[in-house]
Amino acid sequence: MTASAEPSAEKVRLRLFVTLPGFRRLLLSRFAAQWSDGVFRAGLAGAVLFNPERGADPLTIAGGFAVLLLPYSLIGPFAGALLDRWDRRRVLVLANLLRALAVAATAAGVGFGVAGPQLFVLALVVEGISRFVGSGLSASLPHVVPLRTLVTANAVATTSGAMVAVIGGGCAIGLRSLLGTGDTGSAWTTATAVVGSVLAAVVAARFSRGSLGPDAVDEPADPVLAVARGFADGAKAAVRVPTVTAGFVALFAHRASYGISLLLTVLLLRFSFTDMGPLKAGLPGLGQIAFMGGAGILVAGLCTPRLVARFGRRAVTMGSLLVAAGAQAGLGLPMVLPTVLLASFLITSAGQVLKLCVDSAIQAEVGDESRGRVFALYDTLFNITQVAAVAVAAAITPLNGRSPLLLIVATVVYLLGGAGYSVIAHRDGRSSA
Repeated sequence: MTASAEPSAEKVRLRLFVTLPGFRRLLLSRFAAQWSDGVFRAGLAGAVLFNPERGADPLTIAGGFAVLLLPYSLIGPFAGALLDRWDRRRVLVLANLLRALAVAATAAGVGFGVAGPQLFVLALVVEGISRFVGSGLSASLPHVVPLRTLVTANAVATTSGAMVAVIGGGCAIGLRSLLGTGDTGSAWTTATAVVGSVLAAVVAARFSRGSLGPDAVDEPADPVLAVARGFADGAKAAVRVPTVTAGFVALFAHRASYGISLLLTVLLLRFSFTDMGPLKAGLPGLGQIAFMGGAGILVAGLCTPRLVARFGRRAVTMGSLLVAAGAQAGLGLPMVLPTVLLASFLITSAGQVLKLCVDSAIQAEVGDESRGRVFALYDTLFNITQVAAVAVAAAITPLNGRSPLLLIVATVVYLLGGAGYSVIAHRDGRSSA
């Protein structure tokens, strides 16, 4: 089902769930996959970072972030070419099933006390496949909604999917409190993520062959050459569109700044903060941070389409960077639990607004024959940026996470990102850039 075969934008803007069965099905597959992501990541965080049977320091935590972020940086150039070559419906089915097997293997490793590089390699496999699934879902979206509704549809899909991931994390925290905080309890908690991966595969299998694209294959006959060319082709496609290039710069700034603040937040929760009535430290505190972030994502999803319609994508993107910079400096620097929670809400909300703007630019302005490669490049570069920022911060931050200098650096990076975005976006004369 292609976008041209769907009802008009006016009829679906407020009725996407009701009138578009393809959208609903893709959304359900996303929900299952992202619930699984939330369970797996919270289970692994509990096993590695907040497990009384294991120790953690800034470099260990940085390694945990690398597990979550580097996989697609390693396979992104190849995955993008494959998403633009293979039937995306088949990719989503097989990738989710492979992910279920990898989750089971990682959970078994946690249960048997596997640690260090061995455990990280297992988790890298899971996250690598997860990134593949995420890019496939994003590249498929224009095939189930009209193009003029992409901002709204993307906001609904991305926002609700992120909320489901937060719910998955909450489920994992609740399960861990019932099953135990040691290796055995963490293993059973992590293994629960298998259910979501299998369900995501079952739902994706209900699409007809070829319905999610690609419509055309702009690839050489040799698959090896096609894979090797993916990275360069994605870069060329992105550079040709000023709105996409400018969005990349803005997201570079956000991912670097967010990585720094996220590392410091985890350290503060683990080693510095103590409970303040209903506000908790430790893993429950991380759950509260995730809840605030989820609330910020929800607000962003509700507001972004209206903000873009009224002010244009360029103004909304600049505003989100300024809000994040203000929250980083004004609420992060006090380094107390209540302001950190509020900063999490504002920074995550601003980051989600930014992401929705860039996603919609890619989906609307990059051809379908290149869209998967651009999304793969998108994840690759931004994950490398965040991992590098976390690694540098981990090398210089104290164990308790109290580093005002790093938060000031993160604020400045947001401002530099806004300046870079403005300069590059000026190349495009459209007000919605």
